[in-house]
Parts: sequence; structure tokens; C-alpha cells
Amino acid sequence: MSLAQVAALIAAIAFLVLCAAIAAPLFRLRHTVEAATQAINDVNDRTGPILVNLNQTIEGVNTALSQTKVTLDGVNLQLARLDLITGHVSQVTANVANLTTVVSSAAASPLAKAAAFGFGVRRATARRRAAAEEEELRERLKQERRSARKAGPDRSGRGAGT
Repeated sequence: MSLAQVAALIAAIAFLVLCAAIAAPLFRLRHTVEAATQAINDVNDRTGPILVNLNQTIEGVNTALSQTKVTLDGVNLQLARLDLITGHVSQVTANVANLTTVVSSAAASPLAKAAAFGFGVRRATARRRAAAEEEELRERLKQERRSARKAGPDRSGRGAGT
């Protein structure tokens, strides 16, 4: 064997050792890639039913949200009516407050007090005068009846009192 052949043989052996050294990690890497592929396939198989259930849940939530929207529309309509009623009540309250102010100022005003006193005096005087006139009229009627009884029957043949 010549020196060139020995050098070629050594180079071939070195190349074979290098290939053997590289082959072992490549075989291990192949097993890792197969395990990763299997894990991805398992996740893919399990994800399908989960996504179907998720779609059903989302459809249920959308239905509930549409029902909630209808309910909220009804509530908003009632709130609008309540706002209208509250506005009317506010106006009535303002009117009552104004009326109360007018009445209290009229009752507290000295001029109003004097006018009310004058009205009360006139009313009391008128009642006393009417009572006195009524009493006087009753007395006069009694006197007339008494004098008619004493005078006797009138021309019709009846007594004056009947």
C-alpha cells in the first residue's frame, strides 16, 4: 500500500466515524420530532370538540344578549315615561310652592291682616244686626197676635190667631 492509499483509508475511516457521530443525534432528533408531531395531533384532536362547544356557548350568549337588549329597550321606554311623569310632578310641586308662598305672604302681610280683621268686624256686626232685627220682628209679631186674640173674632167668624 502506498502512502496515498493509507492516507485515503485514514480519511475514509475518519469520515465514517464522523458520520456515526452525527447519526446518533439525528436519530434522537427524529424521535423528538415524532413526539412533537404526536403531541400536535393530540391537541388538534382535542381542540375540535372544544371549539364546537365554544361556538354553541357563543350562540347562547348572543341569544341572551339580544333578549337583554329587548328588555333594556322596554326599561328605557318606561324610564322615558317616568321622566315625563317626574317633569309633571316637578311642575305641580313648583306651582304648589308658589301658591304656598302667595298664601303665606298674604297671611303675613299687615295690610292683609287689617283687611281680614275689617271683614270679620263687618261680618260680626251684620250678624248681630240681623239677629237684633229678627228678634224685634218676632216681638212685634207676638204683640200683634196677642192684640188680635184680645180683640176677638174677625169678620170671617174665625179667631185672629187661627
